[in-house]
Amino acid sequence: MKTLKFTFLALFMTLAFAACNPAAEKVQTESAVAEKGSAITENEVVAIQQVWSEGIVSIGKVYLDGGDYVAAAENHIDKLYGFELGKVLFKPTLASEKQFRLTKESALSYFVGKNPDYTEDHGFAIKPWSAVRWESAGITVLGNVALAMGNYYFTPAKGGDEVKVEYSFAYVKDENGNLKIVLHDSHVPYAAH
Repeated sequence: MKTLKFTFLALFMTLAFAACNPAAEKVQTESAVAEKGSAITENEVVAIQQVWSEGIVSIGKVYLDGGDYVAAAENHIDKLYGFELGKVLFKPTLASEKQFRLTKESALSYFVGKNPDYTEDHGFAIKPWSAVRWESAGITVLGNVALAMGNYYFTPAKGGDEVKVEYSFAYVKDENGNLKIVLHDSHVPYAAH
């Protein structure tokens, strides 16, 4: 938790200082990176997005095969989300009653359903999906924090058209240098009435 708080404090201070003195932005960013280890790269963000996609598809496959899809979803969350670092800001696509999820339990409910505290959850990952592809609008790297935004497309395993969803994710590195998701915000695109 201290690592996450320090990372966000360092990011805030870097941005505030850079706003007052644009020439100092590079020096401040490099200083923060030196203190916390190597900066995140765009390639690392693209790689974790691919791992996330494979995880969502895998959970659905385990479900279809009659396996322990809940354990598969827990492993997916443990591997990719930073709940062990502190609060993860998770706003899943198909949630409107309890749309903000700040705990691992609530994220798990979204992916696999069957949680009486989240009755609107039907298990997004067990729909299931056969593929997920990402279309990036942009990735911004600020030392040990990366922000990504765009669309991702989910292909139903049982056939049909891709489902387009908008996303914003934030990633940080943990003490082992692994990228972890600390913000997951996704929405169905706006449709004019």
